[in-house]
Amino acid sequence: MTKRELIYTVANLCRIPPSQAEHVITATLDVIRDELIADREVNLIGFGKFSVRTIAARKVLNPRTGEEINLSEHKLPTFKPGKNFKGAVNQ
Repeated sequence: MTKRELIYTVANLCRIPPSQAEHVITATLDVIRDELIADREVNLIGFGKFSVRTIAARKVLNPRTGEEINLSEHKLPTFKPGKNFKGAVNQ
C-alpha cells in the first residue's frame, strides 16, 4: 500500500475528504519523525513502539576489496510491534 492508497482508504473509512485525511496522516508521520529526532519514543498501545537505537562505531570489511572500513557511531530508527499487532498478523 502506498501513502496515496492509505490516504484514500482512511478517507473512505472516516467519510472525510481525501485532502483532510492526507493532512492528518502527514501530521501524524511528522510528529513520529520529530519525536524520534528528539530521541524520544512513540508508544502506540496495541500497535507498537517506535524508538531510536544507537549503533556503536565499529570496523567492518568491504566485501569487494576486503579492505577494513571504520563505521562511525550512528542512530537507527526501529519499530517493535505490540502483542496485539503481532497476534493479528499471525492469524
